[in-house]
Order: sequence, then structure tokens, then C-alpha cells
Amino acid sequence: MARAFVVAIVGAESTGKTSLAIELGRALAAEGRSVAVVSEYLREFCDRLGRTPHCSEQLRISQEQRRRIDTAAASHDVVIADTTDLMTAVYSELLFHDTSLHPLAGQTHRQAGLTLLTALDLPWQPDGLQREGPHVREPVDALVRHALQRAGVPYAIVSGQGPLRLAAALLAVRHAMLAPSPDDEAAANPRWQWVCDRCGDVDCERHLLPRIN
Repeated sequence: MARAFVVAIVGAESTGKTSLAIELGRALAAEGRSVAVVSEYLREFCDRLGRTPHCSEQLRISQEQRRRIDTAAASHDVVIADTTDLMTAVYSELLFHDTSLHPLAGQTHRQAGLTLLTALDLPWQPDGLQREGPHVREPVDALVRHALQRAGVPYAIVSGQGPLRLAAALLAVRHAMLAPSPDDEAAANPRWQWVCDRCGDVDCERHLLPRIN
């Protein structure tokens, strides 16, 4: 059986990843697709133990998130992943100055059919032990963009309030599911670039535009 089309949702905390994953899953299932929504294992870990993970536990969290996505992908048409192990790697770097999880996280993240990066245009809200605070959102956003760039992963930014956010995500998903492979698209349009030299600037969205050399 062919592997499912995986939509990986990444982004800083309190940017609507979980709500978007649920809404996106419902919308795609309503179109007749077999859809699985894979929740964030970190949330489950924190709720069960009543604390945030130690540095030594990050690898296991990363592996479990990846395992759950792979399991869902083996038996569904579409998988909506409410975060991936790439986010675990980002927080390991931010909190523990540990970059050891990045190589494998980047490699496995490239298997996703589409990556959605949630924008910082939603107000921060407290929600469980896994949230650090509004002050980390911009640094995390920058680290996520850098991680995606290093891994060579193109991504679509999802912004907007309420139904507009879901509509933007659905548009990106439907395009990606019908689009040619990234290699074919790059060969057909060599001027297109997904990122620019300022992709670490959280206020800059120039990487969404064609760049003419």
C-alpha cells in the first residue's frame, strides 16, 4: 500500500497548530478521503507526568512522534501531523542547546508531502505545561525556518483569523496534492526559490515570491 500524503504542521507555540490540524482533518475527511490526525505526543507526555521533559528524554519524544505518523501513514490516504519531530529538535536547541536531533529530524521531515508553518498572527494563550511563554515565539519561529531551510524543505505559511486560516491551509493542501514533485516543478520553473537570504527574519515573507536572478 502506498504511503499516505502527510501534511506536517509546524510553528511556534500558540499559533493554532492543533486547532488547524483538527479542522483540516475534518474538511478533508468530508471530501471522502481516509484521514488521520496525529496529535502532539509532547502534550500527552507533559499531561501524564505533570512536567516538561528533560534533555535526555527529547530523543524518545522525537521517536514516538515519528512512529505515530508512520503508523498512521500506513493505513490512511492523508495524515495531518500536529507537529513533527522537527519541532522537538528545535526545542532541544532552544532550551538545552542540543542540536543532535536536527539531522534525523530534517531527513524524516522531508518525507512529508507538504509542510505548513503557522504564522505568529494569533494572540498567545496559556495551554498546559509545554508552553514556555509569548517571549519564545519569535525565536522559535526563526529556528523552525532555519531548520526547514537546512533540510531543504519547502513550506507554505498559514495565516489569518478563524475560517480564513483554514481556507489558506486547504488551498495549500489541495495545490500540493495536485502539484508535480518539487524536482519537476523546479525544473519547469528554475527561477522559483522557496526561501531567501533573510528567511530568519520573522517579519519577512519575501521567500513566498518568485526571485528573478
